[in-house]
Amino acid sequence: MENKTQNYTPEILKIIRSNTSPGIMRNKLEDYHENDLAEVFPELTVKERVKLCRILDLDMLSDIFEHTDEKEAAEYLNEIDVKKAALILSAMETDAVVDVLQMVPKDKKNLFIELMDDDARKDIAIIASFDEEEIGSKMTTNCIMIRENLTVKQAMSSLIDQAAKNDNISTIFMVTDKQTFYGAMDLKDLIIARQDQPLEDLIVTSYPYVYGNELIDDCIEKLKDYSEDSIPILDNENKLLGVITSQSMVDLVDDEMGEDYAKFAGLTAEEDLKEPLRESIKKRLPWLLVLLGLGMVVSSVVGLFETVVSQLTLIMCFQSLILDMAGNVGTQSLAVTIRVLMDESLTGKQKFELVLKEMKIAFSNGFILGVLSFVLIGLYIALFKGKSFLFAYAVSGCIGASLLLAMVISGAVGTCIPLFFKKIHVDPAVASGPLITTVNDLVAVVSYYGLSWILLINLMHLAG
Repeated sequence: MENKTQNYTPEILKIIRSNTSPGIMRNKLEDYHENDLAEVFPELTVKERVKLCRILDLDMLSDIFEHTDEKEAAEYLNEIDVKKAALILSAMETDAVVDVLQMVPKDKKNLFIELMDDDARKDIAIIASFDEEEIGSKMTTNCIMIRENLTVKQAMSSLIDQAAKNDNISTIFMVTDKQTFYGAMDLKDLIIARQDQPLEDLIVTSYPYVYGNELIDDCIEKLKDYSEDSIPILDNENKLLGVITSQSMVDLVDDEMGEDYAKFAGLTAEEDLKEPLRESIKKRLPWLLVLLGLGMVVSSVVGLFETVVSQLTLIMCFQSLILDMAGNVGTQSLAVTIRVLMDESLTGKQKFELVLKEMKIAFSNGFILGVLSFVLIGLYIALFKGKSFLFAYAVSGCIGASLLLAMVISGAVGTCIPLFFKKIHVDPAVASGPLITTVNDLVAVVSYYGLSWILLINLMHLAG
């Protein structure tokens, strides 16, 4: 049975636009997930949004704004009373608040911060102290911190006190009297522990952590590998500042993938619909000029084989097949290599093994596809082009061999080029994508027409 996502927008809009009392409306809307309510906000008028912000409680509103794009959230906050807006921001996750405040005009931003509670202001200041590329800028202070030397009963009491303000309680983080990170504990272990059991027995002291000033690109792979609900973020003195949640990690991975897709296309950053035309042109044109030059080189090489084409025009029909397959193999090898290069500890031997492995994979796939091409294209030429079987299978054999050769070389190129760019400290994701496409075209053309000239014309004398 096909699984379709339920669209609750019409139902929610009907409730909001009804004449029911605020209490009844709030009770009905509490049955829906905050993400569904957030999707409705753009459909409402300013008057309806203001009305809704008066009816819903702070917890619901803060959750809704956390599921809203930061630009839109900033616009919605600007529509309501500044005191109410400051209360909503105070109740939101601190990392989300920082993102929203970046979209607010400076004077309004300062006013919001001034009206927020002391704890929220302090947390925002900590997160805002990190650069956008540092992992600390994505953390939240919404976590439970408990002293490591408490009894089980005291730890449970401390948990209950903090749970009123912090809802990320599945993992409890232990600190010393100086806030130094000590370890972590699972909530379930604390709940089922006996009161007289030493707390030390429940603490995992080898729990993973990262420092707030580490670059996101450098530690995102490590964070993903641990698959924890939240990972603690420490300052340079090993004090626990906050945590990065699994949801934030998912968002970071999505952003990273989006950037890589943009880079593969030869862009310096992701573009959006609102980006000025001039900026988009500036990003794309330099790469297109470089590729135009390389394209002329490829065309010149094709011109060198003009004699081959004129004597054996049939081979032109299968040129795109060789080019496409070489390009596909190169792109696959590039994607694998870019991912592997995220591991900074990669040795020279491992890089060599990677190149060798990609060439073996390309050879195996090329051999299978080459054999299929030999059989099927030979039949096609013989049956539909009216050629003899000797001629047909001579041409299809050349195509199969060219396919195998082009795929092996393209696999090596798709691996070696990003490794080279990494060696000279150029972002391989930016530089490799467009270049490999053109280089593989050159490889495919030389392989195909070179083998055709050697095998079909010089050895088998099939010209004409």
